[in-house]
Amino acid sequence: MKKQFLTILVFFACLLSVVAQGRQNDISPAQLPSEVKTVLGQYLGILQQSANLDECAERFSAIAGGSLVNEDGISLRSRVKPYALKKDFENIKFYRNPIRITRVNVSHSNGMGFGPSAIRGKVYKIWIDKKEGVGGMPAPISIMVPEGHAQITTPKVVNIGSL
Repeated sequence: MKKQFLTILVFFACLLSVVAQGRQNDISPAQLPSEVKTVLGQYLGILQQSANLDECAERFSAIAGGSLVNEDGISLRSRVKPYALKKDFENIKFYRNPIRITRVNVSHSNGMGFGPSAIRGKVYKIWIDKKEGVGGMPAPISIMVPEGHAQITTPKVVNIGSL
């Protein structure tokens, strides 16, 4: 009986540690840098205003980065448009407009992407809320502010497909 109690106690202690650690790098949505908020708005606008997925992909490539783009840093990787971008393009209708940011987590990445388009820097994982009456949890979009790259100096969307 004592062994079961200790096992359960250790389990809950570990669970609490994981939950607390996931929130330790959170910042208030008000602390989100304006250039990151601008890129988030651009991405959501592209999703909402594009007539079709082809137009969406063409417009999105200008603000995409990391592993979403090829080594040229301009064209989207072949798997992005038919999967992650398509999912977001089709599901944006379920999210608030104007958006409501529910959570922001900040981390640092030592590298995303390949070759000349590889970037490192601060990553803002931003959760946006769904419309009233639509089931489901808020979804994250990750935007990186590059550090130390000669050509890529503006924030880039580096993770999509959760909407």
